[in-house]
Amino acid sequence: MGSLSMSRRSFVKLSAVTSAAVGIAGSAPALAAADTMPNATEKSSEVKRIRTGCRGCGKMECGVIAVVQDGKVIRMEGDPTAFQSMGNCCTKSQAAIQAAYHPDRLHYPLKRTNDKESDDPGWVRISWDEAMKTIVSKFDELQAKYGGESLFGMCGTSRVWCMFGASNGMYLWDSPNIVQAWQICKGPRHFGTLMCSSFADSWMETVAHPDVYVAWGGASEMSNYDDSCRTTVDVATRSNTHICVDPRETNMGKEADYQLHLRPGTDGAMALAWTNVVIENELYDDLFTKKWTNAPFLVCEDMEPTGWTENAPIMMTPFELKTRLLKESDLVEGGSPKRFMVWDNIGNKLTYFDAETGFWEGEDWKRPTAGKEAQQENLAPGLHQGFVIDPTPFDPEIDPALFGEFDVELKDGTKHKVHPVFQLYAERCAEYTPEVVEGITGVPAKDIREAALKYATRVHPEKGYGNGGIQYMLATEHANTAIQNVRALDYLTAMTGNYDTPAGQRASTRAPIEGGQMGFANNGSGMPMLSPGQMDKLLGSQDIPLLQWWGMWADATATWNAVLTGDPYPVVGAFNSSGNFMNQCNTTMVWEALKKLDFYVECNLWHTPGGGTCDIVLPAAHFLELSSPRSSQGASGAMGATVKCIDPPGEAKFDGEIIRMLYEYKGMPYNVIPGFPEYPSVEQMLDMAVAGFEPKGWKVFEQRFQEYGWWDCKETEPELWGTYRRYETGANRGRNAGGFVGSEGDHLPGFYTPTKKIEIWSTVMESYHPDGQWNLPTYREPPHSPVSDPEMYKEYPLIITTGRRIPVYFHSEHRQLPWCREQWPVPRVEINPDDAREYGIEQGDWVWIETPYGKIREVADLYYGVRKGTINCEHQWWYPEFKQSGSGHELSAVNHLIDPWARDPHCGASNLRAYLGKIYKATPENSPFGNPCPCDHNGVEIIHSPDDPRLKEWLPTYEGRE
Repeated sequence: MGSLSMSRRSFVKLSAVTSAAVGIAGSAPALAAADTMPNATEKSSEVKRIRTGCRGCGKMECGVIAVVQDGKVIRMEGDPTAFQSMGNCCTKSQAAIQAAYHPDRLHYPLKRTNDKESDDPGWVRISWDEAMKTIVSKFDELQAKYGGESLFGMCGTSRVWCMFGASNGMYLWDSPNIVQAWQICKGPRHFGTLMCSSFADSWMETVAHPDVYVAWGGASEMSNYDDSCRTTVDVATRSNTHICVDPRETNMGKEADYQLHLRPGTDGAMALAWTNVVIENELYDDLFTKKWTNAPFLVCEDMEPTGWTENAPIMMTPFELKTRLLKESDLVEGGSPKRFMVWDNIGNKLTYFDAETGFWEGEDWKRPTAGKEAQQENLAPGLHQGFVIDPTPFDPEIDPALFGEFDVELKDGTKHKVHPVFQLYAERCAEYTPEVVEGITGVPAKDIREAALKYATRVHPEKGYGNGGIQYMLATEHANTAIQNVRALDYLTAMTGNYDTPAGQRASTRAPIEGGQMGFANNGSGMPMLSPGQMDKLLGSQDIPLLQWWGMWADATATWNAVLTGDPYPVVGAFNSSGNFMNQCNTTMVWEALKKLDFYVECNLWHTPGGGTCDIVLPAAHFLELSSPRSSQGASGAMGATVKCIDPPGEAKFDGEIIRMLYEYKGMPYNVIPGFPEYPSVEQMLDMAVAGFEPKGWKVFEQRFQEYGWWDCKETEPELWGTYRRYETGANRGRNAGGFVGSEGDHLPGFYTPTKKIEIWSTVMESYHPDGQWNLPTYREPPHSPVSDPEMYKEYPLIITTGRRIPVYFHSEHRQLPWCREQWPVPRVEINPDDAREYGIEQGDWVWIETPYGKIREVADLYYGVRKGTINCEHQWWYPEFKQSGSGHELSAVNHLIDPWARDPHCGASNLRAYLGKIYKATPENSPFGNPCPCDHNGVEIIHSPDDPRLKEWLPTYEGRE
């Protein structure tokens, strides 16, 4: 018998996989299933297994099977055909049964009868007819009095089919304003990629198993929006190298080969340091950088910017694009402003790239077809390899310069020095050497350099592409430099050969169905148009100019401030489709604004903290009670569906139907697609959504899904998704390939930018910020840090970060589900034991956490995995056990602590992850009711132990749902 040899890396892989499997298998909740579910062993019972898509967390699209007995869901299981979730099913998914059958579900529309300062809104049941008539008439009244801009929509993330319902609903009243969690939740990267490459190119194809797996700023083993949970555990443990960039040691990060525990808020500096190492060691993909980015475009820094009128890609509104990138029109009269000049090292002369045609000077482009199947390992069953287009050389042959200084004479006769964009970016990154960034982040320069080299040095150079993308998460976007952070990370992955390559950054799955991202609101057709000038009133765009170019949200802080102050105009009404008010801005500020609204409507599963200020609440259906086609918003390529398993309780309705009713009662056609009625039924909406894949309609699609399982879009969409390097073929600019783009596409090679190149030097950024400070990615300190605010640091000596993922929760959700709450009953703040000792804090103590903007209580959790001088708080806590307005959000919701005006200057994202505060022990002397434990208005404690009898009151109710 041969000897068994196992390396440390192999052992780590095996141990991590085994540990993960044990963790999943051993996570059964303490409340026995027999106490909460019908008996599944009765021989007379009819048992069905229904394939569906889980919505227990964000937008992962995990495939699950709902086991239904006698019309009741009794169990949730992983679907083995779901390659994106690898057949797994997490605790949140299993607890979905408790959400669907929760006794506190809303069954009927309700209206308020008491004033908004009362703990008891005095809800009374009304009909859907009364609810809709009241909503429409009240919004009509407010529009007539204050203008459509005085109203706004609001939405969150989890019920994805309603995300744009609030937006489309408010367009009915001519409002440009919507407050979205998207502003701080993947929105900055979508904003940034649409501006600098193509929409949502930030998604990493995790399921393709990168050779080097980089987790940056998050714990995807707990929860994420593209690929997460067991999927990323498998991917990380099977990679050649695993790198974790995070202020704290995450669960999965414990197994990483490199742990870069940076100071919160310094992600941008770290990304620029990695880029510096890549450029210094010439590890960038030379052909890609020269041909597909604007790196070789020449910059004339001392000339007046020139350009043309360009349309914003989503709203299609014109803006004046002006740039100091050298163009033919700057050199000669009659020259094209869209011909960008580069220096050809071979011909030793200027040549150009024509952004009008998409071709280089003299290029005779033919759509490339040569390539080979991807060389991928460890793919999940059902996942296909995909076809990788071979890189095409320059034709005619040129060698654009990336470095150098060149003399040019402009058409006005003035002479200037010009430099390639790449040289300027290299100079910018040279300011952030690993040694410099060690001083900024606290991570040793040696570790920064080694990790960057491991990431960029190709493990398998014969493949012809990089080691994989970077799975960067929300910490990079919860910052005053959100857009700059994602730009730096996206350029880093692109220049290392990881743009639209296997396991690289790929954009959202391109599927032949309407995948749920846009809900069913008007099916993307015939949406009411805003009146001329209304978009100019978009809240926040007065001091964040790029918001009008983006056009997808009003700034949250500006909106709530307008409610409170009337500046720049009165804001008096809102319609909320599932969003909660605790996710951004300052929660105290938002709460006061909610109470001031003249009219507020919320559509949700149950009463929420913000719902306590509503005038009308509407009951929504749970994901087990509705059908919706679904494709992965990430890069897994999965296509399937959420399938109705049970009927909703009472008169609860699918969100899409609720928005359709708004249109109908307003007298506005909801649909303009020929062959379908103006106000289609849910069934007709579903038929329209799948028509591109199954022309026979939803019923046939659903039957095929039940029989076949999840489809891989590499097979269903071979050109749009099954092909890599689609920027070579024109598919990147084809129909449905560019995300939110207002045209059908021209099928030219390149990207959805004004230059058709990945723009390291952003022409859009330059046009809206002509001072030039943001043209290239840069780093700025958080607004309140030991460096930027030393005076505040004297009184508030700890850095607060927030937002870690909890296995049983998704943001503000599931606090009232017994299986979840008993495992994690209270909010915890992680603190280094050395800091805890200094402040007299012990494990399990209730502590006060305070900033100049507010204070809250959480339970101390001593953990050496969090940096000394940093505390890590949990976010969006509320207490559904409190029957009072606001549900106790003021006790523990962490965004009560933040500065509402500390925002990203381009997208408005709140600075949630890096600010200053202090911590001290909660005592009877410094606590309300003489009790360190948070209490309701009557002194009743929150649920803070798994044996609290109140948890039993939340056990599922199977009867009385009609």
